[in-house]
Amino acid sequence: MIASPALSWLPAADDWPGAVRRLPDAASPETWDILVQLANHALDLSQTTQLDRRLRKLFPAPPAFLATRPVRLALIGSSTLDHLQAGIRVGGLRRGLYVEIVAGDYGQYTADLMNPRSPLRETQPDTLLLALDAAHVVGRLDPSSDVAAVSGWLDGVCAQLVALWRIARAEMGARVIQQALLPVAPGLLGQNEHRMPGSPASIIAAFNARLRTLADAEGVALLAVDTWAAQDGLSAWHDPMLWHRAKQDIHPAAAPVYGDLVGRLLAAWQGRSRKALVLDLDNTLWGGVIGDDGLQGIALGQGSALGEAHWAFQSYVKSLASRGVILAVCSKNDLANALEPFERHTEMVLKRDDIASFVANWSDKAHNLRQIAAELNIGLDALVFADDNPAERAIVRRELPMVAVPELPEEPALFASTIARGGYFEAVALSAEDFARGRQYQDNLARQTLRESASDMEGYLSSLAMSAQCGPFSEIDRTRVVQLINKTNQFNLTTRRYTDSEVEAAMRDPGVLTLQVRLLDRFGDNGIIALVIARPGEAGGSELEIDTWLMSCRVLGRGVEQLTLNLVAARAARLGAGALRGRYRPSAKNGMVAEHYARLGFKPTGAEGSETLWRLDLDGYAPLPHHIQIAEAETA
Repeated sequence: MIASPALSWLPAADDWPGAVRRLPDAASPETWDILVQLANHALDLSQTTQLDRRLRKLFPAPPAFLATRPVRLALIGSSTLDHLQAGIRVGGLRRGLYVEIVAGDYGQYTADLMNPRSPLRETQPDTLLLALDAAHVVGRLDPSSDVAAVSGWLDGVCAQLVALWRIARAEMGARVIQQALLPVAPGLLGQNEHRMPGSPASIIAAFNARLRTLADAEGVALLAVDTWAAQDGLSAWHDPMLWHRAKQDIHPAAAPVYGDLVGRLLAAWQGRSRKALVLDLDNTLWGGVIGDDGLQGIALGQGSALGEAHWAFQSYVKSLASRGVILAVCSKNDLANALEPFERHTEMVLKRDDIASFVANWSDKAHNLRQIAAELNIGLDALVFADDNPAERAIVRRELPMVAVPELPEEPALFASTIARGGYFEAVALSAEDFARGRQYQDNLARQTLRESASDMEGYLSSLAMSAQCGPFSEIDRTRVVQLINKTNQFNLTTRRYTDSEVEAAMRDPGVLTLQVRLLDRFGDNGIIALVIARPGEAGGSELEIDTWLMSCRVLGRGVEQLTLNLVAARAARLGAGALRGRYRPSAKNGMVAEHYARLGFKPTGAEGSETLWRLDLDGYAPLPHHIQIAEAETA
């Protein structure tokens, strides 16, 4: 019997029947949290379906108390897809998302998208998942076709696909997820199948390769089921008998993992991917206990299978850091012992400079994880904690359920693949700043050290030698701008989210004010740390309403708020506006900015429900003082 794909990075669902029976009958924030915790177990198809039923019964509509934005997902394609819905909803739930699925009619995806009055389009989905099967795409192309014929045929198929993507994005305003093709075609030539370009297996491989290039160019997210089938075995993902009997391209047993893959993409768009990997040391980064075995006694590097496995895991972690994952250490150890391998072991891949927060003591790890989150100025729900000890993992899960704790296997050679399969750091795009993030957090700790040693705040701010590069949103930084808008939660006045196409539209609209601020200082480049979008208000161009104002919490108290307002005020005046209007929309995480407008001199003008409204008259506005030099001829 072929093993089904499993959520192996999650803990087992012990006493599942009892856990389901104990679920409250009333919909409440507490009930939602329990459902999320249940979803964060290694559920099989039956358990996933059971949890989905309870979810829909308790919450038939998105609950108003959620901090995340509900997702309305259109699920369309060329095969049977109904059996995937429960996995997708639970995959979203696992990340705190409420996913409502709008299913298209079987095989009618083209009509669903191209007809402006189709029932699917009238539901106004914000996300589209297009799932095509290989038999539908490949069709009946002659296997003897040469490279030129296959290439021309692929050009036509891909042009049609891109046209559908563009309709979804431009006319529906929906993000697009495109499923890759499963490699289901049996080979005709054998191990050198690539020498027969017209064979169905070769066409599927060529299509998937082309798909990746096109998706990147069009801003479409890829659902890489072909990669997972290669890891798990095709039989775990596809059953020819089920295909012929029910036209199910994806095996029902694979539905929980399929749904998790969709859920992690939806979460990434909302900025809910994890930011930091927190590492235990003994028997995690090396074999053995440094305090007992000493520097020469731990297993690390060449010479033993165990040592090489830990070296490979460190190499994987180092690569994660290079793409923007923040690294931290949380170890029960004497600090001197914990630091010694980083400073003296010749086979250590990770160095002390790679670690943004290093906590080694004998306190409980839940306490230390709180300290690490505070040092990094990120939420506990941004942490992934990797520890070989199942008892420590269980304690952290119990004390800090918002922290992701992968179920590391006993074999260290599998640590890297377990974390990779967990998808904790899923991204739909990468920017240059992602690659510099680890260094930025280390630089910020150096700034904090300087601040603690400074005798007065004015002297500290002056000593930072800050300068800012300011201007409208730029094409080169658009990916980063979209990332920040969709993941910044704390210093965010409205937590309004924008898609890439909506940001592009704002950039092109001459009546919309966009502003991005990059901050540099003596320690390095902080990256883009402030964004503003302002639009004409109800009074027209005479007033601009600040639709979005967000900042990085790393730069609070350094005058960036004052600098940003000065820039917005000057630009608004040049657009002919006589006043700025602000809006504070409270969320579960942005309480820190409740008095933001009041602190900057705005006057309250009323409220709309829980939202407060503010106004700043620009007539005679005096720029606020700060210690930041402004580049690019800005004069505010």
